[in-house]
Amino acid sequence: MEVVYPRCSGLDVHKRFVVVCLSIVEYGQRHKELRQVSTMTHDILALKTWLLASGCRQIAMESTGVFWKPIYHLLEDSFEIVLVNAQHMKAVPGRKTDVKDAEWLADLLQHGLLKASFIPSSEQQAVRDLTRTRMRLIQERTRLVNRIQKVLEDANIKLAVVVSDVMGVTGKAILTALVAG
Repeated sequence: MEVVYPRCSGLDVHKRFVVVCLSIVEYGQRHKELRQVSTMTHDILALKTWLLASGCRQIAMESTGVFWKPIYHLLEDSFEIVLVNAQHMKAVPGRKTDVKDAEWLADLLQHGLLKASFIPSSEQQAVRDLTRTRMRLIQERTRLVNRIQKVLEDANIKLAVVVSDVMGVTGKAILTALVAG
């Protein structure tokens, strides 16, 4: 099979560590170097230095939850990164290990057999994060208002019958008067 990237790397990302397989094909021979590094910033930067010094410019990384994000952001300026959905990866035959996953990623990338996941721009990611946060805050506010209404109903205070919005100006004024009086 044709080698597309003679020097590339596969990263199997976890919460506390990353298993790295640097795969180099020279003179028809494949050489693999394996390392495990922590996900701390200084270790990822040391990994970046090592990969650049080795001549690696392409990386395949398995997307696991949100653990890939900080690593991706630390490496994206120096490498062409293919982020692969873990569910789309074909399982390695035999016993599954982190080392085999990293090797498998490197092998598939080396032969151009990986399909990259869509990664939105930094601006689009920021907008998505803000939108999700806003939605969660609105949902939390709704839950709290519903809890307040339940407490009032349990106390036989029928405020929701008198006002359309318990947390509106009139509703708050009535609740403040009840607390003060």
